[in-house]
Amino acid sequence: MGKLADLHGGAFTRALVRRFVAHYGVNMQEAADPRIESYASFNDFFTRALRAGARPIADASLVCPVDAAISQYGPIEHDQIFQAKGHSYSTTALLAGDADLARRFDHGHFATLYLAPKDYHRIHMPCDGRLVSMAYVPGDLFSVNPVTARHVPGLFARNERVVCEFETEFGPFVNVLVGATIVGSVATVWHGVVNPPRPHRVVRWDYRGQDIVLRKGQEMGRFLLGSTIVMLFPQDVVSFHPDWAPTKPVRLGEAMGAIAGATSPL
Repeated sequence: MGKLADLHGGAFTRALVRRFVAHYGVNMQEAADPRIESYASFNDFFTRALRAGARPIADASLVCPVDAAISQYGPIEHDQIFQAKGHSYSTTALLAGDADLARRFDHGHFATLYLAPKDYHRIHMPCDGRLVSMAYVPGDLFSVNPVTARHVPGLFARNERVVCEFETEFGPFVNVLVGATIVGSVATVWHGVVNPPRPHRVVRWDYRGQDIVLRKGQEMGRFLLGSTIVMLFPQDVVSFHPDWAPTKPVRLGEAMGAIAGATSPL
């Protein structure tokens, strides 16, 4: 499916995109280029840029990094993250066995956001951050829709994923980009396409010697055929927006929460 999505198929690609737009109700008027014929491949369309001003960035200390639906959010109970009723999974497992990094989020908070097929599939920064490391983690490619999340134990710690670690004004922040069925690949702005290749082992990159700083609202990556992100915050740092609730749709740039000690309002 990834190869098909990258295919420059001419009339076939245009027909595929038109059918997708009609089926999922994609609002092409939000795109920087709303013309279906301007996209050479399905992935060009799927990772389309938004027009200027389509997603204003709120005056909040923490903003939503994607267009999505809230899957779950709340406290991390020691090393356990809530997935769905009857299911939790290990922070350490999510972070590819990095117990030292996982301990930095003990009793912190998490937010899991699900990107549906119709959503804008670029991922932006919820706050300013300096890139520390990235890890590619091989795994399964289960679907990550809400039904699957209720029935597959440890879903997000089992699927293929890319773990991005940042340092911020409030301490560590991790954004995990989780792959899923027919996801072609994941790309970041500092690396490009991470997968493929798909080695059958964890691959890590260390960026401590580089000065890679991304600002709140700036693009940090994208899904080529989309999925889910899981964000981790340390203890006593984040208060989520009072209007947040599971299944609620959210949009890039909306106020997501407040950071303890920050002056930006909700």
